[in-house]
Amino acid sequence: MRILLDEDTPLQLLAVLRHLPPAQRLDHIRDLQWCGKKDRAVLADARTAGFHLLLTNDAKQLDDPDECAAIRKSGLHHVRYAQRHPGLKGLALAMGAVISSIPAVLEELAEANGQRLVLIRGLDPRGRFQIVDPSKSPPPYWR
Repeated sequence: MRILLDEDTPLQLLAVLRHLPPAQRLDHIRDLQWCGKKDRAVLADARTAGFHLLLTNDAKQLDDPDECAAIRKSGLHHVRYAQRHPGLKGLALAMGAVISSIPAVLEELAEANGQRLVLIRGLDPRGRFQIVDPSKSPPPYWR
């Protein structure tokens, strides 16, 4: 499957996602010198170039009827995620959500007959870890 990372997708994701099974081919819009190209043109060109999936952080694309029509016409799987928190924390949470979800998403899409729209839900910054002060509340194994 050929995967195109949209311009708003961090380049850092490319390095991690390149560890997917070798059957996947990934490119970033910057690799293709398509930076600044309008989304509708990207969708048409991506389909012509043989891409199967667009990964984007552009959550508003589905709110625009013209962009929806371009997505539909392209036939590409449209996978989107949101960076809901600012700064490095938000970037880390968004990248974590994509990295942890994309293998299962690709597995599902490999079985799909037809175009799919996918929303990768973000990670919740609360409740992802626990910190214990062993001097105040030692775990049973702390001797």
